[in-house]
Amino acid sequence: MSQDAEKITSLAKSVMALAHDDILMHLRFFDLALSKLKIRERKNIGCFAVDGDTILYDPVYVLKCYRELPHSVVRACLHMLLHCIFAHSYRYEKLEGENWDLAADIAVENVILEMGLQSAALETDADAVRKLQVLREDIGPLTAERIYRYFRFNPLTENTRAELRKLFFRDDHALWKPAEQLEMTQEQWKKISERVRADLKAFTKNRTGAEALEQNLQEATREKYDYSSILRSFTTMGEDIQVNEDEFDYIYYSYGLRTYGNMPLVEPLEYKEVNKVREFVIAIDTSASCRGPIVRAFLQKTYSILKSSENFFHKVNIHIIQCDSEVQSDTKVTCDDEFETFMKYGKLNGFGATDFRPVFEYVDNLQRKGEFENLKGLIYFTDGYGIYPERMPDYSVIFAFLDEDENRAPVPPWSMKVVLESNLLEEQDEH
Repeated sequence: MSQDAEKITSLAKSVMALAHDDILMHLRFFDLALSKLKIRERKNIGCFAVDGDTILYDPVYVLKCYRELPHSVVRACLHMLLHCIFAHSYRYEKLEGENWDLAADIAVENVILEMGLQSAALETDADAVRKLQVLREDIGPLTAERIYRYFRFNPLTENTRAELRKLFFRDDHALWKPAEQLEMTQEQWKKISERVRADLKAFTKNRTGAEALEQNLQEATREKYDYSSILRSFTTMGEDIQVNEDEFDYIYYSYGLRTYGNMPLVEPLEYKEVNKVREFVIAIDTSASCRGPIVRAFLQKTYSILKSSENFFHKVNIHIIQCDSEVQSDTKVTCDDEFETFMKYGKLNGFGATDFRPVFEYVDNLQRKGEFENLKGLIYFTDGYGIYPERMPDYSVIFAFLDEDENRAPVPPWSMKVVLESNLLEEQDEH
């Protein structure tokens, strides 16, 4: 290594160490997270990058940034640290990369600007604050999940995307597609995020400027639901025509063929009892807060999960009921073609206030008329702001919400509550 190269390496290492210490000194609640994140040089990458374990930096790029904008190095390190605390990299391959890249960058920059760390301030911050205010009016709390969903349903123009990227880009996300197992798992970062959240409350007592950080930590640490597993609770016992190999005795069968020629002593049972969904109700809250694209994505996801898990009979009886303050429509689905027709041509009706009771009264009436032989479950996709029935029905009920909301009233004790991840309905279909 030449003398100049050694000097560049040494100076860049010092700059990175100073940035690390600056964050630790001013934001002590990040101490554990900082201790778990390694910092290493990687020459000729021409950027900053983080993979969930390690911050990587190009020494020449670090010195260039430091010479032009000294605070930019602290800003980049804090930006990458927050990506890790919020676990932004771990689901990257399940999402639309371009939208998720931008959403994650905007979310962490919003947190940094709200915290007001002067040693990370940039000349473009005033423009960024104005842009964030506009986004906040449309989206609400600026978590990566909420921003991503907004971009999915409100596609950006190329000019707008370029403008946002110029304001909020700090690091390259190419390493968010790990080719090998990282030392730090998503679960480990979740525990660190929980610790940060606890320390944050003590540190920011009687202070302002940590609301965005708290919102993103809440998203990172909240319990995630396995939607596929939950839907299995709606299976019901029934007959499906297939060989029951579990109850078939091959010894006697073979003995009969050997002894009596073409005369087996035991025939395989023609029917087998299996857990499969046969009768099911999907209720859709069509109030104004449940928009068409979200509803369609929920229906497609639910149907795909059920189909992929082989929980369908050859013939099904599924009712898709739309309701606001009253039942607006009921679409009966008995096969794939009917479902696809509904998804293609069906319209969402209603958009009034929400009352959950009419759906349950309607389903009870269908049962009395003999529409269902053995209805096992109803799943109600809603914002949760409505009037719940008091009486427990004789079938299982799930109330499915999009995103957690502390202001939402509790569901009845006889029902299940599911909070779907914001990205669940936007992820590429894995099933």
